[in-house]
Amino acid sequence: MGLFRMPSLGADMEAGTLVEWLVKPGDRVKRGQVVAVVETQKGAIEVECFEEGTVEELLLAPGQKVPVETPMARIRAAGEAPGPAAVPPPPPPPTPAAERTESRPAAAPSAAPPPPTPPSAARPAGLKVSPAARRRALELGVPLDRVHGTGPDGAITVADVEAAARGAVAEAPSPPPTPAAAVPPVAEPGKPVARRGFDPVEMRKAIAAAMSRSKREIPHYYLTSTVAMHRALAFLEATNRERPPPERLLPAVLLLKATALALREVPQLNGFWIDGGFRPGPGIHLGWAIALRGGGLVAPAIHDVDKRPLPELMAALRDLVGRARSGGLKSSELADATLTITSLGERGAESVLPVIYPPQVAMVGFGAIVTRPWVDEAGGLVARPVVQVSLAADHRASDGHLASRFLAAIADHLQRPENL
Repeated sequence: MGLFRMPSLGADMEAGTLVEWLVKPGDRVKRGQVVAVVETQKGAIEVECFEEGTVEELLLAPGQKVPVETPMARIRAAGEAPGPAAVPPPPPPPTPAAERTESRPAAAPSAAPPPPTPPSAARPAGLKVSPAARRRALELGVPLDRVHGTGPDGAITVADVEAAARGAVAEAPSPPPTPAAAVPPVAEPGKPVARRGFDPVEMRKAIAAAMSRSKREIPHYYLTSTVAMHRALAFLEATNRERPPPERLLPAVLLLKATALALREVPQLNGFWIDGGFRPGPGIHLGWAIALRGGGLVAPAIHDVDKRPLPELMAALRDLVGRARSGGLKSSELADATLTITSLGERGAESVLPVIYPPQVAMVGFGAIVTRPWVDEAGGLVARPVVQVSLAADHRASDGHLASRFLAAIADHLQRPENL
């Protein structure tokens, strides 16, 4: 019998709040299937299951906040006999008074939960919608402002969207309570749960925790290099002539692929510093820093970047940015980046010195592509587009000579864009 646990979605995560189960006892699940929505300081994340089998028992109810690694469900493997009922984990400790001031007062434990707000009542300004429900609403063409949420604190779930699509939302009664044998009761009845989207204040706290740890624990060293981009940009221009605008490649995809191929040559920068030593990454999974419109940033990973052709990589990057900004990231995308890239884009500064995201051992920064004087191969002075490439590396895992080879490999790949 396997246990599905609260995942760690970053070095700064200590606990998470279950927002919604997308499975129920008796459901078959497979590796990579999204089974729950969990909220962290960085927003609502879709959590995948990495075991195949049957959901035996759900150990947490929506609204419970528990530490990382707390069992959330029991998964029975194929052919395994049903086991005895598991003892649910202890309820989370009461919320400190300072934190409760941000929420409405908790109801007395003996009081019955308030009835759901009727659909005719005025809605709060911010809808509470799980990422899975948002996608389902798009698929079914259901306006979210017409959906009555029956989840924790009025959150809209997939079932609510599907009910609305059947034309039943206006008269839909509250769902019956979940049987106690399937899900234990919420530890603090009446306590509001699951802020949706992300809270800029909490986001800054998460970033502060991770970056403080980085500077406290990691002996950073930095290298920079200036790379000519005329060949890369000419390649993009020629390639994009044959493509419709939605499928055109951007310079970012060349930077991403060149970094991945350079890591093949210098794998000592692709991995983690754990338990006093370097642990190589299982693949080249590159985190891409994405600025969120409300402030803050996330750096979800694109998997196996070195193996993917440029058009597929461009589609993956567009999809990742879109989902990061709409609240649809998956747990695997936040948990397993082996190196992170920050690219400032065309309106950014000319250079950036990154701060490594632990437990990774390096981070790459690309400044804006700008036109500067350049001495060409014949010794003539010409105007060329260039980009500043910087590397922050962990001196426990590498040294300057190795890092110089890595930056040189990135430059070399960008001079031969047709091989990317």
